[in-house]
Amino acid sequence: MEEIVKTSSLINQEAEKSEMLQLVTFELAGEFFGIDILKVQEITPMTKITRVPNAPHYVEGVINLRGKVIPVVDLRKILQLDFKEYDASSRIIVLQLDGKIIGILVDRMNEVIWVNKNMIETNPTQSDSKISDNYIIGIVNLEDKLIILLDLYKVFNIQEEQKH
Repeated sequence: MEEIVKTSSLINQEAEKSEMLQLVTFELAGEFFGIDILKVQEITPMTKITRVPNAPHYVEGVINLRGKVIPVVDLRKILQLDFKEYDASSRIIVLQLDGKIIGILVDRMNEVIWVNKNMIETNPTQSDSKISDNYIIGIVNLEDKLIILLDLYKVFNIQEEQKH
């Protein structure tokens, strides 16, 4: 009987975990954003970015990260947010999206948080955000702030692989 209780408890813990989402949160233009931690390869301090001729306007250039050349995108330009110089608190979040590696520039890293999936408001048109709804999965309303969940596949116009 004790074995059944332990197994049942483990199943309940797994079910609770599947209802949770772990987010890396960051700031950009005074707004808070969150992205699924499973898409984040690493977070690195601001470094020298080498410009690439004829790159799209939102591509700042490339960085060399341990021998790998990674394109770095200014998320402000894609999301059409106000320009700001990057400073000592700026970071590059290196993402892996279906085999593509992309760095995004952000103003400041915040924290890694767990949220229950039922906390995500999927009708974000009621928010005060300046971000196009096309790029938003939903919004998490925490006690002290709203966190905008970005759909990175739409932001970077990547077709998400069908995982059937």
